[in-house]
Amino acid sequence: MKIILLGPPGAGKGTYASRLSSKFNVPHISTGDIVREEIRAATPLGLKIKEYSDRGDLVPDEIITDLLKRRLEKPDCARGFILDGYPRTIAQAEMLDKIADIDLVINLNVPDDIIIQRLSNRMICKVCGAIYNRLTLKPKIDNICDKCGGELYTREDDKAEVVQERLKVYRRKTEPLIDYYRRKGMLREVRCEDPMIKPEIMVERIASILRDAGLT
Repeated sequence: MKIILLGPPGAGKGTYASRLSSKFNVPHISTGDIVREEIRAATPLGLKIKEYSDRGDLVPDEIITDLLKRRLEKPDCARGFILDGYPRTIAQAEMLDKIADIDLVINLNVPDDIIIQRLSNRMICKVCGAIYNRLTLKPKIDNICDKCGGELYTREDDKAEVVQERLKVYRRKTEPLIDYYRRKGMLREVRCEDPMIKPEIMVERIASILRDAGLT
């Protein structure tokens, strides 16, 4: 099972990927997490990435793809993986084609008004990065992470006006991937029009697609 979760920011990629990972015992791989770990560990590559970040420049696709390639070569990926946050562009998709044989791409089709409502209610743990939502995925104790007890916060770029700009960038750069994978016959759509839908329901919809495709 080698799959990609596509969708705009706030579509639920991270939440669904982590639950699918537990359900099917394959790793959830986020290139954002990989990059942050490299920077945190102060590896030579991590320091180089930090230079780009500090200058406000995008990290070159070649560097991100090389990091991903190394991650996919680890033993826990032998049974498959779930990619979240990569590829973001056609160029990255073409690079991915050279390092992995993807089975299926799940596109999370979520209207903008639901995205804005979701993200404006999203909370993230400062310690472990766990994601919560004031509407659909509340912590047991207000503003405290269930997993590690860390403090929850709302990202500056989750404010409504910033989200609208992020969606414009997504439409321009990442949405072309939908047609790219549709032409390859690899794309499956999962639509969400209910802002209150529980993550478990969406995960089961995705799992059903994977079962129908013979990947589980």
